[in-house]
Amino acid sequence: MTSTTPTSHPTQQAMPEVISLLAAGRLLGMGRTKAYRLARAGQFPCRVLRIGGQYAVPVRGLWALLDHTHPDGRQARLASKEG
Repeated sequence: MTSTTPTSHPTQQAMPEVISLLAAGRLLGMGRTKAYRLARAGQFPCRVLRIGGQYAVPVRGLWALLDHTHPDGRQARLASKEG
């Protein structure tokens, strides 16, 4: 008997809302030291959140910076910086 449960494509699976500063920096072509230095100075090229003792980068802002389209076809929108 075959299953009728639809299988999801890897790009359709739930994607994280935030990624680590290190991962975001690597996507932008920078190393760990530079990414953390820019984040501490408030000069990272996209929005960075400070959660406890860790940094997190919203994926939506990173996609907008890279001019990337979401796997479901939506164009990423740049989140406005509050401050």
